[in-house]
Amino acid sequence: MNVPLAALVLGISIRHVPESRNSGTKSVDWAGALIATLGLAALVYGFLESAILGWTHPRVLGSLTFGLASLVLFVFVEKTVRTPMVPLPLFKSASFSGANLLTLCLYAALGIFFFLFPLNLIQLQKYSATATGAAALPLIVLVFLLSRWSGGLITHYGRKLPLMVGPVIAAAGFLLFAVPNVQADYWTELFPAFAILGLGMAISVAPLTTVVMNSVQQERAGTASGINNAVARVAGVLAVAVLGAVMVAAFTHSLRQSLAALNLNADIIHELESNVVKLGGLDAPATADPRTAATIRSAVAEAFIFGFRLIMLLCAGLAIVSALVAWRRIPSQTALDFGGVAPVS
Repeated sequence: MNVPLAALVLGISIRHVPESRNSGTKSVDWAGALIATLGLAALVYGFLESAILGWTHPRVLGSLTFGLASLVLFVFVEKTVRTPMVPLPLFKSASFSGANLLTLCLYAALGIFFFLFPLNLIQLQKYSATATGAAALPLIVLVFLLSRWSGGLITHYGRKLPLMVGPVIAAAGFLLFAVPNVQADYWTELFPAFAILGLGMAISVAPLTTVVMNSVQQERAGTASGINNAVARVAGVLAVAVLGAVMVAAFTHSLRQSLAALNLNADIIHELESNVVKLGGLDAPATADPRTAATIRSAVAEAFIFGFRLIMLLCAGLAIVSALVAWRRIPSQTALDFGGVAPVS
């Protein structure tokens, strides 16, 4: 399905998106690209493996140390190379740096949400994969239909207000997702949460893109867009790695408390604790009798809900932090604040 959609996007881009080019760029920053890729890969690997191996395992510590060192080296390289992949002076713009920090927080929340909510619907609510995709349509449709309208909010209300209101509404949507229990009704419990989260993201996304593009000189517009898109993708990946580990830890904690009251034999407990990364897909061992198996499945479901609610609260917190970033870092005026150059039209 992605091939015709990609072709459509390419056609629209070629026809309607104006070109921007930095005449001073003569070469590709291969060193910066390689270091950034290796550093982010090492960080993500370390965070993901920490849920299985533990934080003190040499592989985890080595990966995280290498990743952090690589990112420090990346900053040094970007300061010294002639044509950096990420021109650091761009971050002198209050709007640009603030918008990217806002993007990091808000898309981190969105990234872990889209990782965990399918597990919730499929593993606990027993939705099919198709029904799970359809369940998220209210969010997607709202962002699609309202983006053009929300893009004009900056003209009427300035930069700051839409980027404060949108994340606050998104936070309310995340909080609503923390309410349903096992076997939640879609129309009364999940649909309102999807609709409110979709409204919040619709108000946020287009103004955020506009602020990023209008915060730099026109010849830097492509670079600014690329950096902001990379920040959004990295935020999602790191959120899955970091908050995914938090989800596994919370799930394990709740499950251990429930298992402690069941007086199970050590082999069953060991098998369950060895497979906690399956989360809601964790099933009772084959050696368990039917009554014990049903009790274990109930404990697994409750443990997943416990962890999922915690993550949704953290997502709401990240959305609120995004609104605070907009309040503190995004200038209210619509004029460009970097270099005194006219904004991109």
